[in-house]
Amino acid sequence: MPLRSAARTNLVDLVIAQMESLISDGEWKVGEKIPAEPLLVEQLAVGRNTVREAVRALVHTGLLEPRQGDGTYVRANSDFGAAVQRRLRRAGVLEAYEVRACLERDAARHAAQRRTQEDLASLRAALAERGQAWESGDTAAFIDADMAFHRTVADAAHNSVLAELYGHLSDALRETLQSVVAAPVADSVRHQFDAHKAIVDAIEARDPQAAEAAVLAHLGEGMAALREQPLDEAEPQTNNSGAAHE
Repeated sequence: MPLRSAARTNLVDLVIAQMESLISDGEWKVGEKIPAEPLLVEQLAVGRNTVREAVRALVHTGLLEPRQGDGTYVRANSDFGAAVQRRLRRAGVLEAYEVRACLERDAARHAAQRRTQEDLASLRAALAERGQAWESGDTAAFIDADMAFHRTVADAAHNSVLAELYGHLSDALRETLQSVVAAPVADSVRHQFDAHKAIVDAIEARDPQAAEAAVLAHLGEGMAALREQPLDEAEPQTNNSGAAHE
């Protein structure tokens, strides 16, 4: 949706509404930087203070996130997503991971019962991209590919509420996953290719019990790594020296 000139009295509220629409419609995607303040002022035909107040309000709700010296980024695509992320910031790492594990288990079970041929093709492609990212040694690319794989499983469950909730939870855990990179575990635990392939194979075979078992085996290793590492003391790792499973 293109930006429009705001002409009514309550300019701040109108600008907030337009920005919220851009975010919810996906034109400003989660993780992307929004236009710089001068460009927003020009496109909206409002004053600098109006834009600043609108941005400040969306930062307060959790939809936007300012990064000093870099700009303002979209943090969540809905009030619900922002609320999930605020709650996760107060939760323990293991607590959040356990909730995510519950969603992944149910998503895999439903996907095995409901998947289409198109879903299966997407899962195979996501699995291959995950393997390629691991081979590249690029930690950030591997985490992105791993998250994309699990979101594809959630999509294959054909439950829109589950998929949306999983998406919010998964995105909110990105920084935690970067910390898990530093966990002192074997590469086989970090990569877990066989475990992820087992999930896809079970979904392809339409075997919900096997799909659930594969997810639980995969996540069991992940939670063991979290229990062994003091994540509150670990520094997020953003270089290209390896990757961690999700």
